[in-house]
Amino acid sequence: MSTAEQERLLHVLDVAECRRLLATAAIGRIAFTESAMPSIQPAAFAISGEDVVIPTGLGSKMAAGSRGAVVAFEVDDYDVFERTGWNVTVIGPSRLISARSQVAALDALGVLPWAPATTHCYIAVHMAVVRGRRISPPD
Repeated sequence: MSTAEQERLLHVLDVAECRRLLATAAIGRIAFTESAMPSIQPAAFAISGEDVVIPTGLGSKMAAGSRGAVVAFEVDDYDVFERTGWNVTVIGPSRLISARSQVAALDALGVLPWAPATTHCYIAVHMAVVRGRRISPPD
C-alpha cells in the first residue's frame, strides 16, 4: 500500500450530508435496465421533495427502462490528483411523469434534458435509499 493510500480516509456519509451534496451536483448518471441489460446514462436532474426528477425524451430508452422500475441514480465529485472526492447514490422506484400540467410544473425547476428531446417528460426516482461516502485526506 502506497503512502498516498494510507493517508486517505473513507467516511460514510449520513443522509443529510448526502442530500446536501446531491443538491450541489449539476449532472449525474442513471442506471436502469434496457432489454434485460444494465444501462447507465448521464442525466441532468433536480430535486423535488423526496424525488430526484430527470428530464428526458418521452420515447427515449431511459424513459422506457425507468417506467415503474427500481433504478439507481449517482452523482459525484473528485480530485484525480489527490484521489479524493465523494459520491452519493439514490436507489428507488421510479415513475414516468408525462402529464402536461406536471411537466410544466417541473419545467419551472429549470433543468433541461441532457440529450435534446422534442417531447419531454420526467422520470421521478423516489429517494428510498440514499447513501454516500467521501474519501479525504486525514484531518
